[in-house]
Amino acid sequence: MAVPPHPMPEHLVLFDGVCNLCNGVVRFLIARDPRGRFHFATLQGATGRAVMNDFALEKESMRTLIYLRHGKVHLRSSAALHIARDMRGLWPLAYGLIIVPRFVRDAVYDLVARHRYRWFGRTDSCMVPTPAQRARFLDD
Repeated sequence: MAVPPHPMPEHLVLFDGVCNLCNGVVRFLIARDPRGRFHFATLQGATGRAVMNDFALEKESMRTLIYLRHGKVHLRSSAALHIARDMRGLWPLAYGLIIVPRFVRDAVYDLVARHRYRWFGRTDSCMVPTPAQRARFLDD
């Protein structure tokens, strides 16, 4: 897919801002990314909507993890594995799971995604970053 017309960070994670699991993943990434490589935006915010529009993503994408990496969009399990590849430490080893056929990986991803609110809960509002984290979030 093509690069969107407006500039985006090289490593942008779009997440469901009201999902406790998704917010936990963002906190997990922030804690393991001391260089500040990853940037974040909620799917519900202006950046999320712009990316979905720029890449002609379906409304169903509002329920998934989206990783914009060097101008290319990765969805669902592929997004998670590409994020792992871009982390430090041993996390890039998880990228080896990319050899599992996408339909199998996405089936597991979809199972968790379908039950995430029931298993992990949801909040009434999107995550509010700390002042130290604010520069890594594209939407206020």
